[in-house]
Amino acid sequence: MRIATWNVNSIRQRLTHVLAFLKEAEPDALCLQELKCVDADFPRAEIEDAGWQVTTHGQKGFNGVAIISRHALEDVRRGLPGDESDEQARYLEGVLPLGDGVVRLASIYLPNGNPPNTEKYPYKLAWMERLAVHAKGLLAHEEPLVLAGDYNVIPEPRDARDPAAWTGDALFLPPTRTAFRKLQSLGFTEALRATTDAPGLYTFWDYQAGAWQRNNGIRIDHLLLSPQAADRLGAVSIAKHVRGWEKASDHVPVLVELN
Repeated sequence: MRIATWNVNSIRQRLTHVLAFLKEAEPDALCLQELKCVDADFPRAEIEDAGWQVTTHGQKGFNGVAIISRHALEDVRRGLPGDESDEQARYLEGVLPLGDGVVRLASIYLPNGNPPNTEKYPYKLAWMERLAVHAKGLLAHEEPLVLAGDYNVIPEPRDARDPAAWTGDALFLPPTRTAFRKLQSLGFTEALRATTDAPGLYTFWDYQAGAWQRNNGIRIDHLLLSPQAADRLGAVSIAKHVRGWEKASDHVPVLVELN
């Protein structure tokens, strides 16, 4: 099974990119973030005509997550529990049939949190705490589970080309990184770092200041695996070439293969 995650930065602007990637990579499921549209405006017909199932949790203008899969998702949950007042569309979860078993899958668009001296940063940390609580409950199912998405977290200095440039950013502040480690400590394996310690692996390059051309990137898109999924881990890859496509998203897909 191949599962991919990708912040497309507007599905309607990047539809041709998504269709091209689906054809090229042939994943069993693709988790999308930052759709920037409501469910009714998602280009469902074009993707379904290509042979895929679509599950969405959209929001007008910003946020929004989706899962594109070969088979229809079951037991779908839209929204992260723990705060009924939170209307931001940042979490989508479902169960994907896998032979005689299943894989539970979530598409996550974790809050950015900037500027840190505003209410946006406490919201980010509170959201991460809610995610940890919910994830702990999911682990109790003892089934293959993949939490995939744009975490807006730079886990370590080696995950940035220029770590010093990010010291005051919400993506790299110590409380952010501590919260990410707390989530992992529940029993999750961070897929890419389970397969390589190599530096210079990034998933995001800003549109400004020639970041892509200078490879001035950061790694903020992650796949966390439950023990049952980690036992099946085969390989992880970053589709870096996608960033070079015309009018590309500032993020690229990350793929995990589960045997």
